[in-house]
Formats: sequence, C-alpha cells, structure tokens
Amino acid sequence: MVFLVIIGALMAGYGTAYVASDDVRYLTRAGIEQTRILEARRPIPAMIRDPRTDPGTRELLRVVLDARDFAAEIGYAAGETYTTYADIGRDTLLLVLSASPRNCLCPHTWKYPIVGRIPYKGFFDPAMARREAGRLERRGYDIYLRPAGAFSTLGWFNDPLYSTALGRDSVELAATVLHEIAHNTLYVKSATPFNESFAQLAGYRAAEAFFRRRGSAAAAEQAANRWADEVVLSQYYAELGRRLDSLYATVSDSAGVDSGRVELGRWARDQLQGEVGARLKTYTIGPMAERPINNARLIAARIYRTRLGLFERWYERHGADIAVAVAALDSLMQGVEGDSAYTRLEQALQ
Repeated sequence: MVFLVIIGALMAGYGTAYVASDDVRYLTRAGIEQTRILEARRPIPAMIRDPRTDPGTRELLRVVLDARDFAAEIGYAAGETYTTYADIGRDTLLLVLSASPRNCLCPHTWKYPIVGRIPYKGFFDPAMARREAGRLERRGYDIYLRPAGAFSTLGWFNDPLYSTALGRDSVELAATVLHEIAHNTLYVKSATPFNESFAQLAGYRAAEAFFRRRGSAAAAEQAANRWADEVVLSQYYAELGRRLDSLYATVSDSAGVDSGRVELGRWARDQLQGEVGARLKTYTIGPMAERPINNARLIAARIYRTRLGLFERWYERHGADIAVAVAALDSLMQGVEGDSAYTRLEQALQ
C-alpha cells in the first residue's frame, strides 16, 4: 500500500505537470504498474505446494527457485528476487522502443535517474508506446517496438517472476532468471550494451553450470550451445554494423542511403541463409533473413550481443568458472561508467 500512497501524493502534487508533460504521465503510469505488480505477488513455494497448480507450471517454478538458489550460491546478488510470482493478466509485460536516424547507427537515448542514459524506453501502455514511436518516425527515425517478458529493478525491489516469462522452456527460463539476477550483481551506469552483453554470459554460462549440477547433461549442453549461438550472432551483427557505418560515412543523399541499405539487406540475407545460419546450433533463421535493414532493430539486437567474444575470453581466462569470472569482472568495473567499461575489459585481457 505504501507505493499507492506515494503515487497518490505525486499525482496530487503534480496534477498540472501530469496534464502538460508526457514524461510525468509516463513515470506515473510506470509507477502505478510497478505497484500493481508488487501487490499481486504470490510466494512461489506456496504455489508449488498448492494442489491446484498445474503440474507443468509447478515443475517450471521449481526450476526458478533452484536457479535463483544456485545464483546466490555462486555469488550473484539474488536477495529475494524471484521468490514470488506475479500474474500480470496479459501476454506482454511491456513494449520496448528503440530508435535511430536512418542514416546513422546512432541510438536515440533516454535519461533516467541512477541508471543514466539508456538506448531504449519501456512502456506498460501500448498506446503510449505507439504514440512515442510515431513521433520519432515522423522525425525521420527508424523505430523498433518489441515485447519484453521480464526486466530487472537492479535490486531496488524484490522482483517477482512475471507470468510472461513462465512460458519459456526450462533452459531459457533458468537463463532468464540468472540473467536478470546478474544485473543486481554488476551494473555499469550508462553502459547498456555492456550490461546486457555481460548478463548474457552470466545467464547462459551459469545455466550451463546449474543444469550440470542438476545432472541434466542435455540441458547443460543446450545452454552452452545457445551461448555459442549468441557469440556467432554477435560477430554477424558487428560486421553488418561495420558495413552500415561505412555506407553512412560515404553516402549522404537519401536515395544513396536507401539503395545501399537494400544492397546490404541482400548481403545480410545471404549470410543468414548461408555461413552464419550454418554455424547456429539452436536458433533457426526463419523470416529474420528477409527483414529490411532497420537501424533501430539492429541497435536493439546488438544491445545484447556487443563484443560477446570479449566476455567469453574473460570467462575462459578465469578457468571457465562463471562464479570466479563474474566476481572478478565486478571488481574490475568498480568506478567505471559508460563506454570505458569495454576499454577496461580489453585492457585487462591484453
């Protein structure tokens, strides 16, 4: 109830600003939704004991509890994260907006307290998301709206497991739990690609160790293969980004940009249907190969796949032990902000 009181006070004190400012309306809606989620939480152990819980759901909930306990055991800052469950009553938790100029791989960013500048914005209100996307599109931006089934409050609240995350297979579910808890463990201000790429390593490599501990060699191998696929896609997106940067640096007129993007779209399709696709172990390309070039979509994809090879080298440097690797990286990143995170990691690997 305390959150409702706070929000009520804010709305009373800032009524005029609420009417006049999109930012105030956005923050108010986010606060209300977060409050609803927190108040809807149910203890996962009670759900597991409840005979009315579907057996398949019960098994996935056991995976969640076991994975979060494993996270705490290997030194992740698990706290009380994922000890509760929240049914949000819809199939999409929130929509995430990314945007970029059409002639530059330059992410549009939004500034927030504590976390700094972020190259995306999450919306609980789909209409608000579409309005913001339309506004940026009218300004000539590429835009990309995608659904998200989970997010981290970086330990500020005891995040529940959202119903939108429960439909995943056990490997992806465990990796998601470990990924989000990893954000509580290490977070570099204004360094979103670094944070998300680190969490990919921390999620999949920890999931591999978790399932090995459980005696499930097949699930452990699947987690390792998904991480390997992420590394392959990281290399592909890096090369596509390099080629786009070269195009935008040498072509200034819109017609040249458009024709260059079409040509690079063909190159991307050939890569995905050829060499890159052949290297993937768990992912299928499907319609991804036919998508036209969209800077915002590429930026969103690279957020989670930026220089993953560096993180894999760090993991190997620390004996292929994810607990040791994460603890060492946390120490290395003390006092670091923004792009200097990658610089420090590179220097440490030299």
